[in-house]
Amino acid sequence: MDKIKTPSQSQLEMTEMVIPNDTNMLGNLLGGRMMHWLDIAGAIVASRHSNSTVVTVAVDSLEFKHPVKLGEVVILEAKMVWTGRTSMAVKVDAFSEDLKEGKKRHTNSAYLTFVALDDEGSPTPVPHLEPETEEEKREFRLFEQRRNCVTVKDSKGDE
Repeated sequence: MDKIKTPSQSQLEMTEMVIPNDTNMLGNLLGGRMMHWLDIAGAIVASRHSNSTVVTVAVDSLEFKHPVKLGEVVILEAKMVWTGRTSMAVKVDAFSEDLKEGKKRHTNSAYLTFVALDDEGSPTPVPHLEPETEEEKREFRLFEQRRNCVTVKDSKGDE
């Protein structure tokens, strides 16, 4: 596939309200619910980029920095950061917004890797990613380095 796309062509902002069914006994957003939202946001970006059905193959570096409270809004910002032949990496940043206070804070970040599938369910090539900004180029290089470290470890049978 010779097609080239930029991160801005598939980026996403998604908003969710934290309701009682999303919280634990402390009134905080369940970690699993946040993970679900991160995965959905990442999958939409990967599908937009590849114009295909995608499956999640890895979640890397998921961080929980601050709890999100009942009644707050979660804003997910997802952007393509790297592509291989059939795989893609998406960075998703989550922010909580207290509507009463008007305060927004960064609560989570995650890198998710997806593989594009054809109509028969086999991996299919994806468009090359062409980072435009210096930040996008930095993210691309960083993910490429992380991926190479994992590939080297895996090929040697190390943990």
